[in-house]
Amino acid sequence: MARTPQFPFFLLITFLLVTFFAVTALGKSSRPISDEEIKEKKGSCYADIESGLWGWKCKSSVIEKENCALQCLSPVCYELIYGSDPLEEGEKDYIRGQEYKYCMHKLSLGESLEGVKGSFDY
Repeated sequence: MARTPQFPFFLLITFLLVTFFAVTALGKSSRPISDEEIKEKKGSCYADIESGLWGWKCKSSVIEKENCALQCLSPVCYELIYGSDPLEEGEKDYIRGQEYKYCMHKLSLGESLEGVKGSFDY
């Protein structure tokens, strides 16, 4: 009985592995997300909130809308920076705003978020 060559099977496996690693690498960027990209994505989040996709609560006040927009923009960064203490009416928290942006930059590069929270405390 003749043995069938394994070469085509080897090529198929190699192709699948290369494709897998190429697709996995697409999630990471060689540059951080730009402020302009953040602004565009946040604009889309505001549009979704205004259309009602995020529910009535997100339209109930300016600060609720902002909290929802930050969650929409990056649920991971929102939870890390604001999750235990959401923005409140009249609050301007520049330090946490910088931490949030730093978190988004690190996420866009596929880097660890360790040390993001508290990195801008003076």
